[in-house]
Parts: sequence; structure tokens; C-alpha cells
Amino acid sequence: MRLLSVRGVSKVFANGVEALADVALDIGEGEFLSVLGPSGCGKSTLLRLIAGLIGPTAGAIEWSGSKADIGFVFQEPTLMPWATALANVALPLRLRGMARSEREGRAAAALAEVGLTGFEHVWPRELSGGMKMRVSIARALVTEPRLLLMDEPFAALDEITRHRLNADLLELWQRSQVTVIFVTHSVFESVFLSQRIAVMTARPGRVAAELAIAAPHPREAAFRTSPEYAALCRHASALLGEAMAA
Repeated sequence: MRLLSVRGVSKVFANGVEALADVALDIGEGEFLSVLGPSGCGKSTLLRLIAGLIGPTAGAIEWSGSKADIGFVFQEPTLMPWATALANVALPLRLRGMARSEREGRAAAALAEVGLTGFEHVWPRELSGGMKMRVSIARALVTEPRLLLMDEPFAALDEITRHRLNADLLELWQRSQVTVIFVTHSVFESVFLSQRIAVMTARPGRVAAELAIAAPHPREAAFRTSPEYAALCRHASALLGEAMAA
């Protein structure tokens, strides 16, 4: 069942930069879709358009939900340094006027979902980079969104932490059945995570190709060393190379 459609969307900014040109994309309910492309190709702009943070210059984004149905995880954790992990996660519920006891209970449950039970009253400065990102993911999920947008959330992390968070994210996705649109410039990450990859051209970005990743879930660490994974990575790399040369 289709959740969201991007119909011929283009975006030109006031300074004349053409970020996106005639982007067309359908996203299914409960799907994990990665948007793969080089830096500067408009991937983040596409997420902001879907979130309703900015408007398109042309085209339309069709879906039945509202902004309240969307969770957004940015490239940086963007945590409030003066608030505990629990208070950071509870912030969206506080802004909605939810009673303190209820919002803190839901925030604690969201932290447990990302493996941070016992860290509710820890300050952001006391957390590692990976733990800060887990708090950011918990904050995005605490409102129980239908759609989770993730803008290169693991790009700044070391490889070991990144792999661990990739695996944990897949478990979260399977439990929650939330629809995920995940922006990345890593072929390896996109193949491990996704059911489908949309490959974008260099700026102005458009969807040049799509690649289905039929490997079953759950995907264990062994998948990364399998011949199937290697072949899919080669295919995705070839499509990306063609898109960048187009």
C-alpha cells in the first residue's frame, strides 16, 4: 500500500541554486527506503520537502498524513545540552501539552527501545556520539510517527558504532513497522539497511535508478560478508556511477 508519492518535484532556492529537478518517487507503507547519492545532490532537501519544512518550486508531495505523523532524525543529534536524555526525548510530547507523568513514561519507554535504559537522567555531554544519536532516534520515535525521515544520521560515527546502530535500527524498524526514508552516501549502508534504494544524480538531483534489495530480514552481521551482499553493493555502486555521470 502506497504511503507517499513525490510527483515531479523540483526545488530552486532564492539564490538560484537548483537542488532538485523533476523527482518522482513512491514510498510504500512500512517500507525501508534508502536515498543514495553524492554529497550536494539534494538528498537532504528532498527530506525537508517531504517533512513540509520547505515547499517545492514545482510538483507535489502527496500523502494522507500531517506533520505530526513525521519523525525526523538529523545529521547531528541536536540535543539540548541543559536537559537530560529523558527531557530531550520528552520534548515533542511536552510541546503537545501532554501531562508530565505520561510524557516521561513514554520517553523512558522510547529510551528503552534504543537500548538506553538507565541513562534517563544523564546529560548529553556525558554520552558518546553513538548514544547521543540513540537519544535523537528515541525523540523522533516517541510520538509514534507513521513516517521516519533520517538524514545521514550515522555519517560522523566510527565504523564499529555505525554497524551496531545499523543493526539496531533494523530491529526497531521491524518492531515498530514505521516507514523509513534513510538518506546516505554510503553504498554499503544502503544495501545493508534497505528494502529498496533510490539512486540520485548529482545536482540538480533526480532519481536515476531504483534497486530492490530482496535479502530477507532480520539481517545479521554475516550478511555483510556474504556473496549476495557483495554483488548487491557492486550493482548499487555501478548505478551510482552511472547516475553521477548522467
